[in-house]
Amino acid sequence: MYKIGEFSILSKTTVKTLRYYEKEKLLIPAHIDRETGYRYYETSQLKDISKIISLRQIGMSIKDIKKVQEGYDIIELLKIRKKEIENNLNLEHIQLSKINYLLEGKNMESKITFKKLPEGIAFYKEGVIKDYSELASFVLATGEECLKVNPNLKCTEPGYCYVNYLDGEYKENNIKIRYVETVQEKGLENDNIKFMELKPVNAVCIEHKGSYNNLRDSYNIILKYIEDNGYEITKFPRECYIDGCWNKENEDDYLTEIQVPVKRK
Repeated sequence: MYKIGEFSILSKTTVKTLRYYEKEKLLIPAHIDRETGYRYYETSQLKDISKIISLRQIGMSIKDIKKVQEGYDIIELLKIRKKEIENNLNLEHIQLSKINYLLEGKNMESKITFKKLPEGIAFYKEGVIKDYSELASFVLATGEECLKVNPNLKCTEPGYCYVNYLDGEYKENNIKIRYVETVQEKGLENDNIKFMELKPVNAVCIEHKGSYNNLRDSYNIILKYIEDNGYEITKFPRECYIDGCWNKENEDDYLTEIQVPVKRK
């Protein structure tokens, strides 16, 4: 089982939201320690929180989500909500798209792979971004800053870069991140740019095609695989951005690989 902070990271849901869902009896912790009050959640509850968040993203009320949990026909509720959005299409286009996604029953194609992540030398920079819209600019600025300090530094071929999220819980604002990119040799450091040696590490990986808003679905799949096959997470998961806003116009064409370092229990 996972403590509430760990579950927050894996489900990409704030601790505050998890406590709110507990208060509303939408998602009750699997176990509460009587002495410490610590909340613990099971891997199976990742699917439950994902469904709750999906329904909340389309504007469904807590009352109606409870109806769904009690067995009410979700299709009927989705059709009702779709009609509400169609009456004000310009203001609620994002929610309409989410409903169409659910009604059409689209499933993300995914494939689990097992890899040994490469060893080598890498530069990195840690910082705080206001929200996820600033992620791409942070990555590009980090590369530019490193190049100014080390104009002759060359990246490895093939290239390898990724982002770690360093907060103790999932956050939507003021997010602490680390951007890492492998290079051929160590260079000069400054207050922001640092170098480190990456050790080879075994990882369970999954490719996610499409919007970052649905990364939670891929995390659900890969974490279930990890638990079902007797692995233990050893380090921060890595989000390796292969295709994104820098080379694709449509979010449906984004490609991200989630890499989770693991070992046998």
